[in-house]
Amino acid sequence: MKIFLAGHKGLVGSAILKALKKKGYKEILTVDKKKLDLLDQKSVLNFLKKHKPKVVIIAAARVGGIHANNEYGGKFIYENLQIQNNLIHSSYLNKIKNLIFLGSSCIYPKLSKQPIKEEYLLNGKLEETNEPYAIAKIAGLKMCEAYNKQYGTNYKCLMPANAYGPNDSYHLMNSHFFPALIHKAHLCKVKKKKYISVWGTGKPYRELIYVDDLADACIYFMNKKIKDTLINIGTGKDKTIKQYALFVLKKLKLNIKIKFNLSKPDGVKRKLLDTKKAKKYGWKAKTSLSEGFDLTYKSFIDSHKQL
Repeated sequence: MKIFLAGHKGLVGSAILKALKKKGYKEILTVDKKKLDLLDQKSVLNFLKKHKPKVVIIAAARVGGIHANNEYGGKFIYENLQIQNNLIHSSYLNKIKNLIFLGSSCIYPKLSKQPIKEEYLLNGKLEETNEPYAIAKIAGLKMCEAYNKQYGTNYKCLMPANAYGPNDSYHLMNSHFFPALIHKAHLCKVKKKKYISVWGTGKPYRELIYVDDLADACIYFMNKKIKDTLINIGTGKDKTIKQYALFVLKKLKLNIKIKFNLSKPDGVKRKLLDTKKAKKYGWKAKTSLSEGFDLTYKSFIDSHKQL
């Protein structure tokens, strides 16, 4: 079975590629940005027509944390809409029935009941700080739903909690909160700083999922014929930003203070996913936060030896 993995170099895509190889898949199709522009509809259509994969996995996306979403909203909505539209529609035109589309928990309303069930989608206003990205992901999900209904495709949309792990972006301004926290804590350790600066109040809750668990979910549901299009992928556990900061400091054996930068936004107050549907289909996350952190920090050290 030939599988086209779009976005194989990113956090999630690289984990999916590793997992596919580990599970014995031989025909895995990947391509660099320079050779295939996913923003170009004709190029994507012709690529899929030429290579004829049986499955398409969409891990390609423009992603980032609160700052990046706020600053580059235009790019976030345009590029994500273009990439997913091109891949989903070209898959349909090339009679590819099996597709996995990766979204984000930010698709849900900012004031959702907790834990968040799939049916809460579009029940309220989105979080303003990542609205363009969320709208793009909602559009991709609705496109998959519509194609399944009209054309009989088997396109599934996985909505994960905050993914973290090796090969993440640790940019201090543009990355997600957990990799940025790891980077900041490491700098505190190396430079012997007396405090760590954390954005916002530290009170919002976040749910994390180790990226290898998310990759496992992608392959699991790739091989499932199910009636649902939308599936939440998470651990069912969350902590406050402050608790995560304390956890990281403890892991690095740092006895320093936390200073909260109140000039920076908190984002949504809580987004804990209800994962009962994924469990009903037989899937659940396996990696503990402690184990996931150890693997992630080792990868961070290996790729940031200059610090």
